[in-house]
Amino acid sequence: MVEAPQPVQFKLVLIGDGGVGKTTFVKRHLTGEYEKRYIATVGVDVHPLTFFTTRGPVCFNVWDTAGQEKLSGLRDGYYIGGQCGIIMFDVTSRITYKNVPKWHRDLVRVCENIPIVLVGNKVDVKDRKVKAKQITYHRRHNLQYFDVSAKSNYQFEKPFLWLARRLSGDANLMLVEAPVLAPQDVQIDPEQMAEIERENAELASLQNAPLPAEDEDENLG
Repeated sequence: MVEAPQPVQFKLVLIGDGGVGKTTFVKRHLTGEYEKRYIATVGVDVHPLTFFTTRGPVCFNVWDTAGQEKLSGLRDGYYIGGQCGIIMFDVTSRITYKNVPKWHRDLVRVCENIPIVLVGNKVDVKDRKVKAKQITYHRRHNLQYFDVSAKSNYQFEKPFLWLARRLSGDANLMLVEAPVLAPQDVQIDPEQMAEIERENAELASLQNAPLPAEDEDENLG
């Protein structure tokens, strides 16, 4: 019997303000929730999320803060050895986007030159406060950006696919099967999906537009 290939493993650091949905997001991938382990010395849950790709299986060992972000910053032990990162904010909360620069500085202070995705969660909520035109931080700092909805699984795999492509050096890498996700907690209605698609289209159209004189994320108030 031919043994299945062992996945290539990467340490993924998941950061952002408390309450933005980091744990909910990572728990959507059922195998990661089933296999998670707790590292007491750092105060962290590690969820191994495996994706099957055209270059073989890729496993992101996602380090989730387990609420430690409520303390006075995360310890370096959380970041050390990180090979990629996801910074998450909540599109219904301006302050969580305003704090993105702090999280980014923390991460790159320890992990230089790693691929990082900025993620705006909770796009299923109708009252969006952080609009596409205000999301400029990723363009200034060479990050990738995706809207997601953890509760509806919307674009769940996009950040991981982008990171896998960057880490493998293969821009054409694709998933060969969908990840095993928990059922949706919420359904996005057609009207809201149309609004999300409008925001995504605006984000795409702004990609090469001149940046404002000041970071919008410094002026969200």
